[in-house]
Amino acid sequence: MNGSIFQGVELVFRKELTLGLRFKAAWAAMFLFALTTLSCISLAMQGSVLEPRLLAALFWVVLFFSSLAGADRVFGDEDMAGTLLVLKVYGPSQAILLGKMLYTAFILLILAVFITPLFLIFMNGSAALPGLLLGTLAAGIWGIAAAGTLIASLLVGASVHSGLFSILMLPVILPVFIPAIALTAAAFGDGTASLSYLVSMILYDLILTVGASLLFDYLWYED
Repeated sequence: MNGSIFQGVELVFRKELTLGLRFKAAWAAMFLFALTTLSCISLAMQGSVLEPRLLAALFWVVLFFSSLAGADRVFGDEDMAGTLLVLKVYGPSQAILLGKMLYTAFILLILAVFITPLFLIFMNGSAALPGLLLGTLAAGIWGIAAAGTLIASLLVGASVHSGLFSILMLPVILPVFIPAIALTAAAFGDGTASLSYLVSMILYDLILTVGASLLFDYLWYED
């Protein structure tokens, strides 16, 4: 049973990756949004140096809103292409959920790798504690991927999909952002932050993942 789920997750991830490489609109939107936002903020700052906490808040705002440009399409593209019924008939629900969640996390990881060095260069910042920054990024990406995949599945067929996605994502992801900003500020040199913040992020990510798993069967087969 577990082996079949893992194989299903791998198949879904490969499918998503293949389609993502073939149709690059979502990728391009995310990266162009990030680059445009960073450029505008950098020009507005005119070389000024921000305090670490404000720098951390800006960093997560850029990462979050850049992710919104593409993360909502994880089920929307399937709905528009008319392939959702095929997935429902032939794909185990948990494998579909975890495969799409893994793919979303993969995209966000690449986005973070793209944004982080550019952000530090444009904002004249530096990572005093790179290990803490990497751990915070990993927990934050996990949370955004879990929340984004669940909310995208809730909005299948909605006529105002993108607007609802943004509205619903923010309150769900706030428990990740608040400790993430504190930890990132510490990584940028603003004193020290308690590792309990990182533990709370990981616990919340687990709750999101388990909650998504429990709800997804009902959402997937409700029709």
